[in-house]
Amino acid sequence: MSTCATASRELDEPLAGTAATARTWLLVEQPGPWGAKALTSSRLDPEVGRALEKAAEGTGVRIALIRRPGRHADCHTPTRQQVYVAHTVPGRTWLRSRVTEDPRELLDLDFAALGAGDHGGFGTPHTGAPLALVCTNGKRDRCCALLGRPLAAELAATGEEGVWEITHLGGHRFSPTLLVLPYGYAYGRIGAPAVKEILEAVRAQRVVTEGCRGNSAWERPGQAAELAVRASTGEDAAGALTVAGTDGAAPRWEVTVAHGDGRRWQVTVAQGPAQPPRPESCGAALKTPARMDVVAICPLTGLTPE
Repeated sequence: MSTCATASRELDEPLAGTAATARTWLLVEQPGPWGAKALTSSRLDPEVGRALEKAAEGTGVRIALIRRPGRHADCHTPTRQQVYVAHTVPGRTWLRSRVTEDPRELLDLDFAALGAGDHGGFGTPHTGAPLALVCTNGKRDRCCALLGRPLAAELAATGEEGVWEITHLGGHRFSPTLLVLPYGYAYGRIGAPAVKEILEAVRAQRVVTEGCRGNSAWERPGQAAELAVRASTGEDAAGALTVAGTDGAAPRWEVTVAHGDGRRWQVTVAQGPAQPPRPESCGAALKTPARMDVVAICPLTGLTPE
């Protein structure tokens, strides 16, 4: 049976500019089964899930549930749950963690501050392995389960300590999909050997662009523009590039990408329909999802004088 991921792969649909957008991620451990809308259809109290969703609206914070790879029987709620918060804007990234015995405590967080990059003393800095978050929620799309769960299991079996399953990263047709924290780069159509290379790069504060969908800190034109500058310059330092500005509106933007050393580029990004039509998720009608194409990269300045 053909799947949305098979169709997207066979049509060689571009990955750049397809990452979910979130300046800050709030990840809450919740073992057991997940429904399609996991915050309100899992072993997490649905009232808490709804309240968290409402608190995060418009703040730049995206909430997801996570669980360790493995079998997910309909088990009781754990007494202690791991929580991570990560801010992904380059140059200001951080990843912090704490353990909670009651997710209701998270409703006391200042979500607007979190979205702006202020952790407010939440938890402690995460000093362990980078987080490799693999989408496995088959209730949203079967590709996430068929392709994501084996990837997460393989990574865990080979000793990668930071591997978690996550409820939703968007772009089912790019499965298996992956988000890496603390830097917030998302990947698609990725296998275990490539993930290991990506994680080794993260440990060295570098970014792998192969298979990359973009940095979640930026809107989608900015994601495509930043990756294009990395490809054209060979720059792989994690915090080297920022999206300094975006002018225009669909279907065309002028994105300014800035380097920490003073260089700047104007990147023209055009939105167009992905042809021919394909399903955006399994069982969905055929559509022409938007794709982001970089049509020009123009250097604006040289190095800033000393």
